[in-house]
Amino acid sequence: MRRMVDVLKVFLLFTGCTILFYYSIVWMSEEYNYYRRYDEPMGSAVKVSTTERQETNWLDRLLFFYQNGE
Repeated sequence: MRRMVDVLKVFLLFTGCTILFYYSIVWMSEEYNYYRRYDEPMGSAVKVSTTERQETNWLDRLLFFYQNGE
């Protein structure tokens, strides 16, 4: 009987921790869903990178891949 009570305690502790972990993950996920990460920055922000359209053919890209592994 004592062993059954110990097993029930461990089961309840595990279930409680699992439920707590699940709801904390759901809460954090909901917090980050409403985080506006694509808004324009405020203040004196400077754009760091620009995209340039480079015309390369497939042979140049293939040779670049073989040389650099990228």
